[in-house]
Amino acid sequence: MTYALITPPSAEPLTLAEVKAHLRLDGGDEDELLLSLMKTAQAFLEGETGLCLIAQSWRLYLDRWPRDGVMRILKSPLQAIQSVTVYGLDGEAVDVSLEDHLLDGAGRPARLWLRDPPSPGRAVNGIEIDFSAGYGEAGTDVPDTLKRAMLIHIGHMFAFRGVISADQQPAGVPDGYERLIAPFRLRRL
Repeated sequence: MTYALITPPSAEPLTLAEVKAHLRLDGGDEDELLLSLMKTAQAFLEGETGLCLIAQSWRLYLDRWPRDGVMRILKSPLQAIQSVTVYGLDGEAVDVSLEDHLLDGAGRPARLWLRDPPSPGRAVNGIEIDFSAGYGEAGTDVPDTLKRAMLIHIGHMFAFRGVISADQQPAGVPDGYERLIAPFRLRRL
């Protein structure tokens, strides 16, 4: 199971103005650093939770169908399945009909079931599932709790900017961060 980002988000969950207001900064001297820390905080949060904060398109590669017939998609919140493609023995792509499928996009992980999908002919990456995930197109669609977690994380990294270089961030997470993101973590048994 491999995920590949097809279309990256077109916006950021936080604006530079929001970050500067949180840090009580006025000038533009630190803007480049802040933009870098914003990207780091977003990547860290998405990695910790499996969430896509802003709408984006992904491709999931599978070698074979799961035994129970239910594909579990770990990127969430899952918005829609765009296409399912299976590659035959000859390498030719076959589009699988999405007319008769069940999708639980609200579940974590999201689950997709297809009626009688064809068997892949390729031994590796014979199945491709294209889907979109994310809270929405703008930062205003992202839950406030997640934005707050990012803001305190950015503040923490900014406070240690002289000790830890931007390319070595995140060096740690601040107190309270784990409590904020805990409800959004994917729980596994």
